[in-house]
Amino acid sequence: MNPNRSNQLQLNFSGLGCWVAILGAIWLLGAVGLGWVVKSLAVLVVLALAAPVLGFVGLRFWLRRNLVQGPCPVCNSALTGIKGAETACLSCGTPLRAEADGFARLTEAGTIDVTAVDVVDITAETQQILPDGD
Repeated sequence: MNPNRSNQLQLNFSGLGCWVAILGAIWLLGAVGLGWVVKSLAVLVVLALAAPVLGFVGLRFWLRRNLVQGPCPVCNSALTGIKGAETACLSCGTPLRAEADGFARLTEAGTIDVTAVDVVDITAETQQILPDGD
């Protein structure tokens, strides 16, 4: 033991100030009638908890109305896009625009889009099948 030390009682009140401030704030809210502050904080907490749920439901609704699925008009591969957006086919690289009913090729004004059809010359084949007299 240290002989120079006197026997005094020392108390530590370092954490007491925080508790006094909290209790004082609660007493002030109750005494002045600021219950609307507590209610508004409760409303903010409920909104903070409901916002992700409402956002998820809203995003699903928006995607259901604006997501377009369909085949590429050039190579017939399956595509998914957002209505009105321009994209390129992942298989053939053709620039496309997603419309309400499917995908359409992006072409310059005045371009005529045609579909080629293979035509087979069947006259040589029919001459071999039919007899010469007929």
